Amino acid sequence: MANTAPSFTLGIEEEYLLVDRETLNLVPAPDGLMEECREKLGDKVSPEFLQCQIEVGTGVCRTIAEARDDLAGLRRTIAESAESHGIVPLAVSTHPFADWHKQHFTDKERYRSLEEDLAGVARRMLICGMHVHVGIEDEDLRIDLLNQASYFLPHLLALSTSSPFWEGMETGLQSYRLTVFDNLPRTGLPPLLSSHGEYMRSIDTLIGCGVIEDATKVWWDLRPSARFPTLEARICDVAPRLDDTIALAAMIQSLFRMLWTLRQENKRWRQYDRFLVEENRWRAQRYGVTGELIDFGIGEMVPFPKLLAEFIELLRPHAEALGCLAEVEHAATIPERGTSAMRQVATLERAIEGGADRDEALREVVRELAAEFGEGL
Repeated sequence: MANTAPSFTLGIEEEYLLVDRETLNLVPAPDGLMEECREKLGDKVSPEFLQCQIEVGTGVCRTIAEARDDLAGLRRTIAESAESHGIVPLAVSTHPFADWHKQHFTDKERYRSLEEDLAGVARRMLICGMHVHVGIEDEDLRIDLLNQASYFLPHLLALSTSSPFWEGMETGLQSYRLTVFDNLPRTGLPPLLSSHGEYMRSIDTLIGCGVIEDATKVWWDLRPSARFPTLEARICDVAPRLDDTIALAAMIQSLFRMLWTLRQENKRWRQYDRFLVEENRWRAQRYGVTGELIDFGIGEMVPFPKLLAEFIELLRPHAEALGCLAEVEHAATIPERGTSAMRQVATLERAIEGGADRDEALREVVRELAAEFGEGL
């Protein structure tokens, strides 16, 4: 089966924060909102870990254009339903000034179990992520591509960064979300695995010992999905603008096709020690697109825009074959326009320079995020 081309289908999941339209504070989903959204969207919408969150997921999409249409419809529906309740959704990985101590868990068995198991670590999980599933039907092929694709996860993280603030503090990091998330067990870069069988033996060991119920409790940056025949990229922050979300999804889809094509040519992307890739992951988390990553092939630090241009060139023939070249090329504009993290910090500074106090300046950041949620729908 490994010689048969994967379907490279797409599925995109996003988690949103809910804020009061007037105060811009986080609020629990009001009575009736989830029911109204489910009536319109069915299983494509669900509650999340905290009551102030809501999750959406597209159907199985054959093309990036189909995924865009689906996700745009989900965002529109969430925004319209929320508006009738005086609520505004944000597609961002951390709220600029919310206090995690004041949030409440969704009353659902899975989330009660998580809180009990993870204790204080779970209570700080006031973060949102974006996940991209790509259809890779062969189990061992999934593992082979997972091993190689890990090299590029820091590049994807840098482009997506949207969490520079935590509890009103400018953290100096472009993705503070990962600082919170990495406190959980079974997170971070996936280990190098020899086969799907090895992966399942490890999972079965944890299940057999009663540590986890199933593989959904493994939260690596890239993992074989426990529910679908896909590889699931989980490294990205949520992008406020739909165009940027779609660009990231197109890059992930094209990346897997590139690595599969190398395999068909009896080639592969060189695998580097996890220790080295972790360094790039940290640099992406800290500096986003404004810093440098290590090019391990030449052993030098390289400015991110240069690495991105090379990455896009690698993906170009595969993006063309998948019909998503324009979306992949859109990624080149992200460093030029600024990631969400960069825009948020700039908005804060601009508001303070204009005479706003810090609290009002942070609220101006939230207003901008709320406006960006609807762009491109």
